[in-house]
Order: sequence, then C-alpha cells, then structure tokens
Amino acid sequence: MIEAVGAGVTAFKVGDKVMGFEGMRGCGSHAHYLTIPETRAIMTIPEGLTYEEAAACLEGAFYAASGIRYLKPKEGQKALVNGATGAIGSATVQILKTYGVQVTAVCRGEHAELVRSLGADRIIDYTREDFTKDNEQYDYVFDSVGKSTFKRCKHLLKRRGIYTSTDGFENLYLQLFNFLRGGKRVVFLPPNDTLGGLHFIKTLIERGSFRPVIDRQYPLERIADAYTYVAEGKKVGNVIIAMN
Repeated sequence: MIEAVGAGVTAFKVGDKVMGFEGMRGCGSHAHYLTIPETRAIMTIPEGLTYEEAAACLEGAFYAASGIRYLKPKEGQKALVNGATGAIGSATVQILKTYGVQVTAVCRGEHAELVRSLGADRIIDYTREDFTKDNEQYDYVFDSVGKSTFKRCKHLLKRRGIYTSTDGFENLYLQLFNFLRGGKRVVFLPPNDTLGGLHFIKTLIERGSFRPVIDRQYPLERIADAYTYVAEGKKVGNVIIAMN
C-alpha cells in the first residue's frame, strides 16, 4: 500500500494498493517499506486480489509471459511444458491456453488435478514416464525448470518447432547455431518490457484467465525457512513472504 508520495508523483496516491516487479535485479530486499520511482514496473492490484496473491502473480508469471508474448503462438498449436507446477511452469500453462494452444504438462502425478485445473489438456507423470520418449510432436517445448536439453527434446519438435528453457547459457549458444541452420531451433530472449509484461498479466487476471498458484506462506521473521524450503526443489507454484 502506498504510504507516501513525492511532490511530483501523479500516477499513484496514498492508500493505493500496488504490486510491482523490478525484473532480474529484484527489488533489492525483503522489507516492510520500499521507495520506488513511479516510472518503474508498478501498478495497482486488480480488484479482489489479496496482497499475497498479487505477489504470486509477478516474477514467475512475468518470465512465462515474456517468452510467450514474443513467440505469439497460434490457436490449435501444441506445446509441452516441463515443470508445470513451478512458478514459471504453472503460469506458462495458463498463458498458453489463452492463445488456444493444446498443452501437455509434465509434473508429478499427485499434482495432475491441479495442473488440469490450470488448463492442461494432457498430463505426463515424470515419476512414471520419461517425457522425452513421448510419441507426440509439438510446435513448442517449454522447459520451465531447466532440467532437459535441446538435444534430448529435439525429436519432440515439429519441423519448425521451437525449444526454450530457463537454462539460458545453453540456449544463447544454441539459438545462434540453430538459427543459422534453420528448421528446429532454440529461442531464448532475456526478459524485457517489464511494465508491459505486468500489464499483460494484470489483464489476464481481470479476465479470469490467470490465477496464481501458492504453495505456502512464511512470515518475514521466518524468511530463512522459506529459502530452505524453496532450495529443496519441491515447491508447487510460489512461496510467499507475508508482511504481518
């Protein structure tokens, strides 16, 4: 909530409920108070959304939206999303569905119903089946947890299919290499247009086309426990620090 504004601020007023994201740099701290220029990626929270839900609509969803908005998928295309229960993956599934894409989601079987509720058309339980041995072919393969490689997934792609992963180092090299060769390729673009991305997400929230997935919440004084839990790699969606 806006507690105070500078003399030249026109976009916000005291009492406004806001959410924001500073991109890959983060906001610099976990704190009760921050000073942020009104020109940064900050906007009012959609009606009906709690602060905790608003926080869960930002980072993972922004990274997911950034790549999908660039790729501009078409209705009827097919995509596979590995890591569909993560903060990025759960957002990727939902955003792809707004484009009319048929989504195959890779996750633990126990989370199948959750992922179906996000819009997934088909589920692959990675504890029972190696998704890289799937017989389907896709227009896109999104590895939202960076645990596969283009080499392992290349046969899953259609002739001009696109692979993208959160493992940016491999992608940067392969993007150039495969662009020069043509055909199946890797695409990786560092996220940009943070404010535009957040406006896109806000629009989806207001339309009822996106909802954040929250695993659990920790009070600020237990922030170390929150980081320990996230580091275990078992979280579903987002872990939130609650400012009580």
